[in-house]
This record gives sequence, structure tokens and C-alpha cells, in this order.
Amino acid sequence: PRGALVKPVDALGRGVVGSIFQGEPGVETRMAARGAGAGLAAIIPAGMRAVAVRVNDVVGVSGFAVAGSRVDILIAGNPPGSSASGTVTKTLLQNIEILSAGQNIQKDAEGKPVSVPVVNLLVNPEQAEILSLASNEARIQLVLRNPTDKVETKTPGTAMAYLFRGGTPPPEKSDPGSATQRQVRRPPPPPPPPPP
Repeated sequence: PRGALVKPVDALGRGVVGSIFQGEPGVETRMAARGAGAGLAAIIPAGMRAVAVRVNDVVGVSGFAVAGSRVDILIAGNPPGSSASGTVTKTLLQNIEILSAGQNIQKDAEGKPVSVPVVNLLVNPEQAEILSLASNEARIQLVLRNPTDKVETKTPGTAMAYLFRGGTPPPEKSDPGSATQRQVRRPPPPPPPPPP
């Protein structure tokens, strides 16, 4: 096939970044680039970064946050200059891939939980900065999501004070004329016909 490695020497010193099955020829697209080496660094796509996050059984979703899983990242803490609403929790990043759980970079076909102290998340450079600051200044929680669910939702977050008043904060103030605030008024339904 196109891109097949004809000589075994062409594969030496290169990491495997895709599944290679018995009896199948090795191809360039399943091997790390020359000079990329092997292991975790070889499977990081160009332009992306791997950021390590410390986890425990709770943060790591009881060990189900494994390589290949997708997670949302919540932060909890007291924002600087915030009102007296207590601890605030907010969704920080969504649909982030777990690149490795502990030292395991392979996806588990059976989905078995793995208890590890650290997971590596695949993020872009801007997300890496956000995540680094958050992991040092706030508490992080991973929230497991279905890998086929790509929809990102905008949530207002919540605070301790709001939990005792129904769970969610009041809606953010915005321009009353904006499209998100306007409500379409529909005419009332017609009255039912008079009985015969």
C-alpha cells in the first residue's frame, strides 16, 4: 500500500501512533515521525500539548478517566474580588481528550478503571496555560462524557450560596434588547368553538 515501510530499518527508533495488526504492513501514517522518538511525546499532534493533572479516585471519576476518554474540567474556588457567595464552581474546559492515565498511553478495549495519581490531557497551548493556572490556584474535577458527544454547552456555574436557594445563580445581566434576552410573544390560542 501507499506509504508502506519497505525496509525494517525505516521503522527503527520510531514510536507507533496507531494500531498495527498482525500480518499487516507497517505504514508511515501509523508511525511517529522520524526523530520524534517513542512514547507519549510521539503521539501528541502538531500544535497540541500534553498537560499533567494530579487526580485521585474522586477527581479521576473512580478510575474511569483513562486514555482515550473525553472529559470536561470543572474548577472550584473563591474568585478574587467576588461577592460573599462562597465557593464557586464553573466549567473551565470541555471535551478534552485524556492522552494517558498514569503511564498507560493505550486505550483499554474493555474500559476497565485504572487508579492513577496523574492523567495527561491533550490541549492546545492556550488551554495549557489556563489548565496550569487552574491546577495551581483552584480545585479541579474531571467530569466524564460520552466520546460521541461533541456539543459544548454554556453554563453559568454555581456558588455555595445558590445551592441553598435552588441551585443555580441568577442569569447574567445583559442588554435587554439582545437576541438572547428577547422573548417572542405569541398570540394566545383561539378560544374553543361554542358547543352545538
